[in-house]
Amino acid sequence: MKYYIIAGERSGDLHASNLIKQLRLQDPNAEIRGWGGDMMQAAGMDLVRHYQEMAFMGFAEVFKSLRKILGFLKECKADIRAWQPDVVILVDYAGFNMRIAKFAKKQNLKVFYYISPKIWAWNQGRVHKIKKVVDRMFVIMPFEEEFYGRFDYKVDYVGNPVSDSVTDHVTVSDFRAKNRIYHNKPIIAILPGSRKQEIENMLDVMLSVLPSFRDYQFIVAGVSNFSKEYYEQYNKDPNIKIVYDQTYDLLAHSKAALVTSGTATLETALFNVPQVVCYKTSAISYFIGKMVIKVPYISLVNLIADKSVVTELIQDDFTPKKIVAELKQILFDKYFLKKQLDGYDVVRKKIGNFRTAERAAELMVGYLKEEMVRV
Repeated sequence: MKYYIIAGERSGDLHASNLIKQLRLQDPNAEIRGWGGDMMQAAGMDLVRHYQEMAFMGFAEVFKSLRKILGFLKECKADIRAWQPDVVILVDYAGFNMRIAKFAKKQNLKVFYYISPKIWAWNQGRVHKIKKVVDRMFVIMPFEEEFYGRFDYKVDYVGNPVSDSVTDHVTVSDFRAKNRIYHNKPIIAILPGSRKQEIENMLDVMLSVLPSFRDYQFIVAGVSNFSKEYYEQYNKDPNIKIVYDQTYDLLAHSKAALVTSGTATLETALFNVPQVVCYKTSAISYFIGKMVIKVPYISLVNLIADKSVVTELIQDDFTPKKIVAELKQILFDKYFLKKQLDGYDVVRKKIGNFRTAERAAELMVGYLKEEMVRV
């Protein structure tokens, strides 16, 4: 069968690449084409366009790039129409992918969605549109099954791919030696995100608190999408080190972490590393977000636990003074630390033990074969 897959960011690239590997095992004759990244391509997908060209974040930023986004949509639709896949599989990236879902449905193509758009966070009414244009939804948050159920839409909870990735990770023992990191100082991990806008909004402020923690070393989780020269502009102290594409090994060796809100908050929790969640965007994007977001938290940890497990320093609260205060709590207040780690246990239990990509691929191929038999 022919599978057309679209992912629009780094985490989607990772999760889609694991799905591709499992699809090829479930369907040895699979032909796979789509939009994504290096990991999807390495897993065997014919890459049409890289997600780096589409990495826009924030309401204002997306608006500024609207003409470029519309051009990508037109190109993607034309490619799907020409290739005629058996199914279009959309991975998160709601703004782009929901438009593709509507188009694909009009073309009488089967539409699967892997990793639901976060409609439970804002504009919950979009669930009615999803019911019209998405044939099967495969969700990765335990609360999403109940959410969709409220709208009489049956979805498949397949576990969380982040949990699988953390479980499968084999930590390297020589991480410090390999990266020339001091052996006599505990590590505070700095996870500023993988998008340029995130890094530029977050990293300077995160690193500014280093003078209050001279007994620690700050290690930045860099990504090789950007040059070393780009990151080095933030490296202004001997106690700062930047490592590339080693986030899991960094977390496995860290005492605490400052984390930009996103998938990394869940990864940090699953490594059992105490964290402070940070987030800042443009004033316009934040203003719009405040008006439309319907959930009480922004971090996946708090959303899954359905309570405040980790502190969230958002926008005006994202200041050096508040970062110092919160970081000191998770480092030196045993009661506060225990409360956070107990919250992590709640998150693990709610996620459960699944082989997410394998389960999703198994269901997808099964549903497609059922449809072929009916036809």
